[in-house]
Amino acid sequence: MKDILYPKKGIIVFDQSVLSLVILAAGKGTRMKSEKAKVLHHVFYAPMLHHVLTAVKPLKADKTVVIVGHQRDNVKRSIAGFDVVLCIQKEQLGTGHAVLCAEQIIGSKKGTVMILCGDTPLIQTETLEQIYVQHLAHGGPLTIMTTLLENPANYGRIVANDAGKVLSIVEEKDATLEQKKIREINAGIYCVDADFLFSTLKKVGTNNSQGEVYLTDIVSIATEQNRSVEKYRTPLSQDVLGVNSRIELAEAHKELQQRRNRQLMLDGITMHDPATTSIAPEVKIGRDVILYPGVHITGHSVIGENCILETGVFLKDSILGENVSIGAYSYIERNVIEAGKDVAPHTVSCPQ
Repeated sequence: MKDILYPKKGIIVFDQSVLSLVILAAGKGTRMKSEKAKVLHHVFYAPMLHHVLTAVKPLKADKTVVIVGHQRDNVKRSIAGFDVVLCIQKEQLGTGHAVLCAEQIIGSKKGTVMILCGDTPLIQTETLEQIYVQHLAHGGPLTIMTTLLENPANYGRIVANDAGKVLSIVEEKDATLEQKKIREINAGIYCVDADFLFSTLKKVGTNNSQGEVYLTDIVSIATEQNRSVEKYRTPLSQDVLGVNSRIELAEAHKELQQRRNRQLMLDGITMHDPATTSIAPEVKIGRDVILYPGVHITGHSVIGENCILETGVFLKDSILGENVSIGAYSYIERNVIEAGKDVAPHTVSCPQ
């Protein structure tokens, strides 16, 4: 039994079912113009799939299934440190087919299956908690996450009736000109009752422009059966958008860097120019540290209190005691600087 909190409301929902996660990570990502699997491209010091797995960890799912296909051995090695079960999609026959591949692994047809994509590194735990809680609360078989975009190109559109009831999701390539004007898009995150999910997916055909089994078709099937389709519209549209190009990869990196820097400043760190300051997630920094523009700290570095890192300092896997000052444009790697030391500008310290 799980205790789930309504975010910011403090209302507890007792969930006596199980939660399973299915993360879609089988695609190549042709728009990345790369031989590397899309989910293995690094964003903010880690493969984008790692960010998704980190976001879902607090949900404490009973089982987390990662669907792999393209370069599956490389993906497997990359996520060896995570508590997941791999499921191989041998043929790329669509998102619906990918989820069906996980049926035997998930096993029990009870509980909720949350489905999301491995190329959404900006997704936050709180957003996933919110859709899960809403799904449990309304009691229907299916809840989809949506958001509003000024430019919804390339995303599936939410088709609804005059009362706002969801009727279907239409993919961009299958949408009419009128449907393409719809600004509410499918965020690609679903909470579905397990028995409904797998029984319905087996009814989905491939009568579409891609000749694939679309996961989104379970929405129209549900409405045809007069089953309730709920939607959770997140206001955090940037968080749910997938990374499909190098441009979007850079934008995701910038957003994750800004989140990290905001939290560090709230924790008592001074940054003269947060936009040019990059601190890896594993780095630990004491209070009253001052970081000048262009500072980069990576690896498992530890910075003591009251340190000063001047412009352009690069620090990797190093430890600074308290009250250390590092001069501008120094490069320090795998080193320990004792408390109170001053390091001259342009110092290079990198053990062979």
